[in-house]
This record gives sequence, structure tokens and C-alpha cells, in this order.
Amino acid sequence: MPTRLLILLSSAPLWAQGPLSFEEAVKLALAQHPSVEASQNGVKAAERRIQEARSGRLPKLDYAESYLRSDNPVVVFSSLLTQHQFTEQNFSIGLLNRPDAINNFQSQVTLDQVVYDAGQTKNALKSAELGRSLVGEDQRRTEMEVIAGVVRTYHGVVLAGQALEVADEAVRSAEADLARAETIRAAGMSTDADVLSIKVHLAGMREQQIRRRSELDVARAALNDALGLPLATPHTLTTALTPARTENLPLEGYEKQSLLDRPEARQARLASSLAETQSASARAALRPQVVLHAGFEADRQRFLTRGGANWIASASLRWNLFNGFADKARIEEASYALNRARAQQNQTDSLVRLQVRRAYAGFEAARERIEVARAAVSMAEESLRITKNRFEGGLSSVTDLLRTETALLEARNRQLAAIYDQRLAATSLELAAGTLSQQSEVLN
Repeated sequence: MPTRLLILLSSAPLWAQGPLSFEEAVKLALAQHPSVEASQNGVKAAERRIQEARSGRLPKLDYAESYLRSDNPVVVFSSLLTQHQFTEQNFSIGLLNRPDAINNFQSQVTLDQVVYDAGQTKNALKSAELGRSLVGEDQRRTEMEVIAGVVRTYHGVVLAGQALEVADEAVRSAEADLARAETIRAAGMSTDADVLSIKVHLAGMREQQIRRRSELDVARAALNDALGLPLATPHTLTTALTPARTENLPLEGYEKQSLLDRPEARQARLASSLAETQSASARAALRPQVVLHAGFEADRQRFLTRGGANWIASASLRWNLFNGFADKARIEEASYALNRARAQQNQTDSLVRLQVRRAYAGFEAARERIEVARAAVSMAEESLRITKNRFEGGLSSVTDLLRTETALLEARNRQLAAIYDQRLAATSLELAAGTLSQQSEVLN
């Protein structure tokens, strides 16, 4: 059976032209596809959240600058003290009761360090790390889906090209039949009805040819979408459509592997761990916190002069004894969230195993279909050869000829579809098991 490997797309940047193997297509998609870029940025954002959570262990340093003007006796009295400008004259009863307005330029530097927070910073850091792992599984799933998309669309283009070639061959065969029938009619061994029947058959083959050409155009655009390229980018595809190779693991092996490697199964376990961490964080709110504080302050009547400075250092303990049952509600909420996460984990494990079973059954069926279709093509080719010889000898009718040609066309298309479906099924099986990657055997 002829194979069409040179499939040309039209009108796109020159940098995208040239031979493109399946392996190169996978690499290109992983480098170019927008969904991969989006997932990578999600991972980077999650890594920054880890840095943010880790900063809870470090001291907080703040600087503040303020300006105040007032004739409030208390403000004036305290400002003169902090400015180191208080004198005996300021003890005058008149000045104490009705002081002149005063300026106060204040500069403050404060340092706060949490000494003990009942593990809240630790839990926040663990939650951020779990979030990073969750996003990492999203990225891995995205990459697997991109690879699966390349498998579907790359071989879809090759399949469409081969189907078009089958249709082209059917048209050529029908044209030859028509010429042969006209010759036989001219010799008086056939009728106009036979010639008209072949012309109708030829029109049907040309309709299929038109459909196959349209399907090829759509398949080309779908491939470029899977690669993250403009839809009209031209390629010369160099990898033939052949059955995929697999490890031939038993169903139980794929199921066990899926529970270990499938991103959704891993995310379900991570979600349970995250819910446990959040529950611990909610309970930590009931325990006290210890904070150290230090500050340096400069107060001045003018921006740079007539001022003084002072400092302060303190340690404080804060213990939330009652806040309207809010903490109790948060603890119960976290407990319910944990129970939900564990239930969802069980549900996810069951769903993952079901998807593996479905993919495994699809792969086994596709593999068997290839053998059946290959035998059917051989039989159809031999049947057509015999029928053509009989037709030329006047021993078979034109109906027999057209029926055998149609049977061969259908058999070849079924064989192509079986090979394509087997490769997709093998890819779906690894995708369901969570092991699909650039190194997967099914991609070779």
C-alpha cells in the first residue's frame, strides 16, 4: 500500500518550513504551545509563594516619615519631650494650658521578629510547598496532554494524506475501468448501461476524493494548533503511520502504575495533605504568639534641626482567648475540608482505574482490528484482480467489478483507521497510566 509522507502545508513563515519528524514535533509543541507556557508560569508563581511563606521566619523592618503641627497641650508637651527641647519655661501654667503651635517631623524605624507563632509559619510554608507540588502535577498533565495532542494530529495528517491517496488510486482505477468498459462496448461485448454504471461509480470516487482533500486541510490546521504555531504553517512530515509499540503490561500493572504516576491521583493525595496542614494551622490559632519589637525614633521641630532621638525595645505575648467562636468554626471547616479531600481521593483513584480499563480495552480492540483489516485488504486485492480478469473476459458483470473495487477501498480505509486508532489507543493508555512522556515507547 503506498504511503504519503510528504504532506505540504501552505503560506507560513520560512522558519517553520522543512522536514518535521514526529519526535521533532513533540519537542516543538512542548517548547511552543501556549498551555505549556501557562503551566510553567503557574509553577513559577507557586515557587514565589514558597518564598513569601518562608519570609514569615525573618524579621520585618519598616521605615515611616510623618509631619504633625498642633497646639494641643498634650501633643505640644509630648513633642517637646521627644524633641529634647523641653525647658523650665515650658512649666509655665500659661504655656502648659495654651501653648503655641509646634511642628514635629518624625522619622521611625521599627523591627519586629516573631519568636513563636505555634507553627503557623511552618504550616504556611508547608501549604505553599504542597501548592507548588499541585501546580507541578498540573504542568506534567498539561505536557502529557500536549504530547497526546501531537500524536492525534500528527498521525491524523498522515492518515488524511494516506486516505487521500487511497481515494486518488480509486479514482484512477475507476477511470481505467471506464476506458476498459468503453473499449468492450465498442467491440459489441457490453452495453451502455455498463458504461453508465462505471461513470456513476467514478463520480462517487471523485466525491470521496474531494472530501479526503478537505479533511487533509483541516488535519493540517489541527496539527499546527497542537504545535502552538500559526494554522497555515507548512511542514513536510517524515514519520510514517505505523502501529505503536508498547510494554505489554497486564491490566493490573497499568492500574497500579496509574495510582502512583497519574497527575490526578497525585493531586488528590496532595490535596489531602494540604487539608491536613490547613487543619493544623486553624488549630494553631488557639495557641499564643510571642513577638519581639524594637524601634528607633527621631522627632524634630524643623526637618533637620532642633530635635532629638529615642529608642524602644519590647517583647509581647498575644493569646487569642475568645473571638466569637470564629476559631472554632475555622477548625470545624478545616476538618470537613479534610474529610472531603479524602473522599475525593478515593473517588479519583476509582475514576483513574476505570479510565485505565477503558483505555486498555480500546488498545486491545485496536490491535486486533489491525490484524483483521490487514487480512481483509489482502483478500480484497486478490478478489479485485480475479474480478478484473473475469470482466475483461466477459465472465463477470460490471456490478461485480464495482462491488469488488468498493470493497477494496473500504478495506484499505479500515486498515488505515485501525492503525491510527491503535496508536491513539496506546497513547491514551499511557496517558491514563500517567507515564506518557517524550521517552515513552509508544512515541517511537
